Amino acid sequence: MHNLGKSCKLFRFEPVETLPERENEYLEETFDVVAVNYTDDGKEEYVCYAPLEFSAETLKADIQAQELNLPPYTEEVLESKNWLKENVIKFAPFEIGDFMIYGIHEASCPKTEKIPVQVYAATAFGSEHQTTKMCLTAISELHQTIAKPNRILDMGTGSGILSIAAAKIWNKDVKILAADIDDEAVDVTNNNAITNNVEDCMKAILSDGYNNPEINKTAPYDIIFANILANPLKEMTLSAYQNLNQGGCYLISGFIDNQENDIIEHHKQVGFKVIKTYQMENWRAALLQK
Repeated sequence: MHNLGKSCKLFRFEPVETLPERENEYLEETFDVVAVNYTDDGKEEYVCYAPLEFSAETLKADIQAQELNLPPYTEEVLESKNWLKENVIKFAPFEIGDFMIYGIHEASCPKTEKIPVQVYAATAFGSEHQTTKMCLTAISELHQTIAKPNRILDMGTGSGILSIAAAKIWNKDVKILAADIDDEAVDVTNNNAITNNVEDCMKAILSDGYNNPEINKTAPYDIIFANILANPLKEMTLSAYQNLNQGGCYLISGFIDNQENDIIEHHKQVGFKVIKTYQMENWRAALLQK
């Protein structure tokens, strides 16, 4: 995990539909930690962390010199002895489907008859977002309707919440590979797996989509989760189809109401069929099958 154990600078960029690959790579190379928040209209808000000695003037000059198309941003200083821990998203515990989700900041699990899942969620890992809740509902339903899966892939795992929920609902009798393009997310997911005592049946790896050889080596999967965004979903459609077992399920989310038809039709063209769709506010999810 990145070492930012003291006060640091935070740069918050205005939300955009999607950030071009060149600009995305620049932020990853320039800042110590780059996180992405997803606004309710599906836009990406980049939040970047740097040491106190980081020069904002140099950043501005560099952006101009390289003619980068970055959105406007604000700068602030986070006064903290441990910014990462103090900027944990302290969401209220909530029940959804078969699960009780609660944060690492809670002293103990609230009283519940549901499966407890405790997560550390730093900036942008979305543990109480509508898309996460829909996916947890779908996992609960899958547990009731399909045979026990042997292998699961969680693409764009974030905090690892879907992987952990799946590991627990299937009693750790499943092998789960969680992948994310953000190495901070990989660290958080592996730590959350240990917290929930499911590290023996799941692990997180760094991967830009399906490009890590370990993903293909472990394939085919019985279930793939992809709670990401509309454009990456479309880009990964064929890879998801190729890495699924025949009859396997593909749970997708991260798109909004006016993107739903386009996303569904795009997946149908590859060969997926729609089992069920979900909606929560203006966010959507879909359970597909190969």
